[in-house]
Amino acid sequence: MQNSELVSSFAEIAHSKGIDRDTLQLIVEDVFRAMIRKRYGSDEAFEIIFNPDHGDIQILHIREVVPDWELEDPVTQIELSEARKIDPDFEVGDEVASEVNIAEFGRRAIMTARQTFSQRIRDLEKEKIYQEYSELIGEIVVGEIYQIRRREVLVMHNRTELILPREEQIPRDRYRKGDTLRAIVKEVRREAGGAPQVIISRADPVFLERLLELEVPEIEEGIVEVKKIVREPGERAKVAVVSHDERVDPVGACVGLRGNRIHAIVRELSNENIDVIEWSDDPRELIKRALTPARPLSVTLNEEANPPRAKVVVRADEVSQAIGRGGVNIRLASRLTGYELDVYREIRPDEEDIEIEEFADELDEEIIARLREIGCDTARAVLDLSVEELMRRSGLDAETARRVMHVIRSEFEEDEEELEG
Repeated sequence: MQNSELVSSFAEIAHSKGIDRDTLQLIVEDVFRAMIRKRYGSDEAFEIIFNPDHGDIQILHIREVVPDWELEDPVTQIELSEARKIDPDFEVGDEVASEVNIAEFGRRAIMTARQTFSQRIRDLEKEKIYQEYSELIGEIVVGEIYQIRRREVLVMHNRTELILPREEQIPRDRYRKGDTLRAIVKEVRREAGGAPQVIISRADPVFLERLLELEVPEIEEGIVEVKKIVREPGERAKVAVVSHDERVDPVGACVGLRGNRIHAIVRELSNENIDVIEWSDDPRELIKRALTPARPLSVTLNEEANPPRAKVVVRADEVSQAIGRGGVNIRLASRLTGYELDVYREIRPDEEDIEIEEFADELDEEIIARLREIGCDTARAVLDLSVEELMRRSGLDAETARRVMHVIRSEFEEDEEELEG
């Protein structure tokens, strides 16, 4: 194979992979120098002249002319008589440059050169992908779904495979091959010997933040700032925002006229409920706002607890709203505010109630802990629920839930009998 044919094939591969001229030149020179070292033991006596624009390459073997019979290194030296066969004017001490044809290296060496070049290009591609997507971490990318697996969805973006793992998916999402998908780049992992793994996410709070930036110009312009976002993907999210312009309502800006801005985001997130609240540096006020749609009557802080706790009192008919389905609302409010929240129902002055700990003789410690976790700190709070609601929210089985109801109801019935007696 002629020098130009091999180099032209290298140039074609480089062009198809988007490799620039200077990089191609470095790789080609490295490949040929590796061939030279393998054959001659050193590449110091060789000069490589490469013109990538024309696909031309010259390998020059440069040797010093020495007197006959004084040759010590055939790689760096040439005897005078041999030099004069090339040009009769050569003298001792001159340099002789002779061109080396690639064919002289042999078929096996040329095949190795091809493989080495291809490997260098692949390594370069991997590094390019790693660098490119590392710079995109936290940004939205739009790709096409091309494969759906049990634990992940594969998405093609600019001829690069992106991975959407199950834990980064919105549970309500349904994926179909060929559909367009939006997500953020969450992580780029280096894999030993393999291509970098680009992990994308639709479940990360940053994805919701980027969607808000796209829909709400005031955020992009810096007038409205997103202070914090917490999510349970597909269920509910809470977004705390603040305005740096007193003329702009931060919540109204995010929700939009008749909810048009937030509705666009809700649709993208498979109908995830999004509560947008105004941030407050006052923890009591922030806790009240974070528990929306409930409207707490009072908040009492316990900063000495670790983590800090807050006792929140709500009206009896708003206990379930404060807790949320499966406890999602109180969990998100707790994460948003940094306080462990204990929700108590309002006890009217004329209403008798009993702290749930008073039932420790009849209900074991685990059951009482579960009741407290769902905001049922008093007997009345439990009795406000149906058996089915108690089971769903606390995770208790039907028999245990009925026993809890019976124990608590019996206490009030006994009190009533005593009063009647």
